[in-house]
Amino acid sequence: MTIAAPEKQWESVQESVSKIRQETAKVIVGQDEIVEQMLVSLLCKGHCLLVGAPGLAKTLLAATLGQILGLKFQRIQFTPDLMPTDIVGSEILQVSESGARNFEFSPGPIFSNLILADEINRTPPKTQAALLEAMQEKQVTVAGKTRKLAEPFIVFATQNPIEHEGTYPLPEAQLDRFFYNIFIDYPSIEQEAEIIARTTGHSTPQANTILDAKGVMELQEAVLDVPLPENVVQAILKLVHTSRPDSEHATEFVKNYIAYGAGPRASQCLARAVRGLALLRGKSSATVDEVRDAALPILRHRVIPNYNATGEGITENQIIQELVKSI
Repeated sequence: MTIAAPEKQWESVQESVSKIRQETAKVIVGQDEIVEQMLVSLLCKGHCLLVGAPGLAKTLLAATLGQILGLKFQRIQFTPDLMPTDIVGSEILQVSESGARNFEFSPGPIFSNLILADEINRTPPKTQAALLEAMQEKQVTVAGKTRKLAEPFIVFATQNPIEHEGTYPLPEAQLDRFFYNIFIDYPSIEQEAEIIARTTGHSTPQANTILDAKGVMELQEAVLDVPLPENVVQAILKLVHTSRPDSEHATEFVKNYIAYGAGPRASQCLARAVRGLALLRGKSSATVDEVRDAALPILRHRVIPNYNATGEGITENQIIQELVKSI
């Protein structure tokens, strides 16, 4: 929303954002930062990779957002025997009463607004690619015919970081298609006590639907209207270029511990993310604070540590926190 936009329009956007937060809090205990990041990803039309141990409400988070936003939600359980046609759909031979035969397209679960790809790393690369193509192109091709996917179209993919046996890790080129890489940690003891109180009684709290697909797309358009000042653009460029070991902006730390830095897509995603964060926070324009807050989920899967970092136990998070100091 630009400063020149009508005041009522701005108030309407902020009212919708406030209601989304309130409804989410009915079901999800704590995880305010995670919820904010998922909302930013959705409002910026970006797909999201959720990484966390089992039982941390990754599926519940996605399903709750789908319910609140009035979006058609589908959960796809990724398994080693899942085929691409199980996701995108297939042509099925139909026989009419007259005996005529013809092929009819049976759409797969990908034809929804919000997709939860549960344990995406449990399926072979061929099936992963079918989903990732739909994420990138917003369309699928079956039997030589291309079909557009409905808007909005967002994928939340989950990944278990603990268990690696029988998994097919996503290559860096495919990881780069995800807007955010969100790490979900364990709740505090107070939050876990609240979780027990809410979920082990006769009833569990339910979120209300407050928007629909059209309303979500209007919010997505409002994100594009948030001003991006020149100093914020320069902060984004400085952060991304500093991550590249062969850049003139690279520090000794970067040269010692990073094998590959972030590409131009990181700059694009940061520009979108800071606008989305500013909108959610009720700011009239994006600031450098939003760049700092968006850096970790944007760069976590785009900055590749080298052997020195691995040998010394330096993680991606530590590297990015060091990069943020450059701005």
